Amino acid sequence: MKRCVLHIDCNKFYASVECLYRPELRDKPMAVGGDPENRHGIILTKNEIASKYGLTVGEPLWKARQKCPDLVVVPPNYPLYLRFSALARKIYEDYSEFIEPFGLDECWLDVTGSEKSGEEIAHEIRKRVKSQLGITVSVGVSFNKVFAKLGSDYKKPDAVTVIDESNYKDIAWSLPCGDLLMVGRSAQKKLNAYGINTIGDLADTDVAVLKSLFGKNGEMLHSFANGTECSPVRHKDEISDVKSVGNSTTAPRDLVNEEDVKTVFRVLCESVSTRLREKGLKGRVVTIYVRDKELSSFSRQMKIPANTDISTEIFYYAMKLFCTNYFWNKPIRSLGVSVSDFDVTYEQFDFEKTVENREKQERLETAVDSLRRRFGNYCIGRACQLKDTELSKFNPHEEHIIHPVGFFS
Repeated sequence: MKRCVLHIDCNKFYASVECLYRPELRDKPMAVGGDPENRHGIILTKNEIASKYGLTVGEPLWKARQKCPDLVVVPPNYPLYLRFSALARKIYEDYSEFIEPFGLDECWLDVTGSEKSGEEIAHEIRKRVKSQLGITVSVGVSFNKVFAKLGSDYKKPDAVTVIDESNYKDIAWSLPCGDLLMVGRSAQKKLNAYGINTIGDLADTDVAVLKSLFGKNGEMLHSFANGTECSPVRHKDEISDVKSVGNSTTAPRDLVNEEDVKTVFRVLCESVSTRLREKGLKGRVVTIYVRDKELSSFSRQMKIPANTDISTEIFYYAMKLFCTNYFWNKPIRSLGVSVSDFDVTYEQFDFEKTVENREKQERLETAVDSLRRRFGNYCIGRACQLKDTELSKFNPHEEHIIHPVGFFS
């Protein structure tokens, strides 16, 4: 049976919902963004009017206002967006039980075997969302998830694009390689340096070359470009395994030395370790994320000797990764840390009582968790954090927002 996959993308989702509830904003350039005073001042999304000024997602608000002085910025209202995401999903459930989220505003549907064609279903969903929710969606229809997503991005807003076996070379292969799923800015820059500019160029490139550039991900990109990706759309009730647990933050001021980084990492690592214990998980890979003042970023990871949920261990390896890989060319704006590679392992006891000491540390941190649940996050803390309360006074554990998982989760 011929496979049929839809990818539905709610157009300018946050901005569309805000304009629905605040009609006075509909005729103005507006954006949903973070709080500039807390340095979370970037554009999360913007309406069509703001797009005409050349504003881009992720752009700092100060820079956006230089392009558009009349820009109206509203703070994000995640509970409202979650509600609309759930309402849209209710509509999707009328057409398939195979629904896989890709962020709050995107979903894949597998409608293989339906009485109506994929294009008919796509137009029906588009019209229903517009009529019942007051927002618009763009829908891609294809034979796999990658090209379905490419289709939803191809024509916006309020549109349907079919990319099938007969036309994918004409439509997809002429597009920039950066339009392909999983090709970010750094990957596109590397591909362009080798003369690989379009998705067609990527499809024609030898797999061995791509593997030499990206490792095993090179083979994945070759599959995506050639339309041979065939991962299934998950059932709507399927619960994905947790792949990693992490937190990140934008600091209230630039981090200019190692002590600043330690202060922020300690808070993040305590939050991550608490969340690991809440989920009953221990991980063996620690990853850090660093973004500098100019918004250039990188991540690094390392495998550690034993699975852990202990904040002091996570902190130790986070700092080790940081000190090995960052050379202070620029001040730092944001930091993140995560733990992954979860498994059940049995630890070897030794004469240095390594296991017993780690168990003692874990009991101590569990007791701190209990105190914070009962009396609040700031009832107990490390004395060293009092040196700079501007950097340490944040609570990523309670402020953490869980969004639907991504493509490889």
